Amino acid sequence: MSDRRGGISEAASAFDVSEASSATAAPKHHDGHRDRLRARFVEAGADALADYEMLELVLFRSIPRRDVKPLAKTLLRRFGTLADVVNAPPRLLAEVEGMGRSAIVDFQILAALNQRVMRSDLRQREVLSSWSAVIAYCHAAMAFETREQFRILFLDKRNALIADEVQGTGTVDHTPAYPREVVRRALELSATAVILVHNHPSGDPTPSGADIELTRQIVAAAKTLSISVHDHIIIGRNSQASFRGLGLIS
Repeated sequence: MSDRRGGISEAASAFDVSEASSATAAPKHHDGHRDRLRARFVEAGADALADYEMLELVLFRSIPRRDVKPLAKTLLRRFGTLADVVNAPPRLLAEVEGMGRSAIVDFQILAALNQRVMRSDLRQREVLSSWSAVIAYCHAAMAFETREQFRILFLDKRNALIADEVQGTGTVDHTPAYPREVVRRALELSATAVILVHNHPSGDPTPSGADIELTRQIVAAAKTLSISVHDHIIIGRNSQASFRGLGLIS
């Protein structure tokens, strides 16, 4: 699976200098705050902490000796939610004063780890009976992409996940997908069913005419080889659309 956060803007490097210099001059009372916040997390759990405090805990590791509470609150104001902050493109994170290379990479690691945990959990389940987990994983993997991706979940005869692959990445409103390639890859993996997934960076998951026509072609091609298309899911920023739920796949 590809990782859209691979490149980091050079602007991030400039913040590393200020990050390092301010660390040496930081008042020591911040160390006490860090210890108290970590203790609250350990003793009371994550639910006892505000979102900005959870961000502080992450930033502690990459910004060793500076008060990061203002930075955590700035990030939430700028991007909106914890998910928006952690999944924000590196070039946008680098525009926030105080976000250096280390902090940006830590956010990338956190987002990638979250996706991998969710994907590994899916492999242990019968996918169709864990639909909420499928939707949650697809949102984590695709909702924050700035370009369209076409992804396929390949399933075996027990509807367990065999593979999760991005078949194509396109522009902000289009990604190429080819019915023949979908079927060919399913045969290579000995998959008996697939779930098609793609995202709409606009945030609106409403299927387009092109989406509907492509799905029809894939369903027809797969049917000739006894491969089922369980659904085609379009992921928006805060919601999704199911072709089966809309009656577009029978």
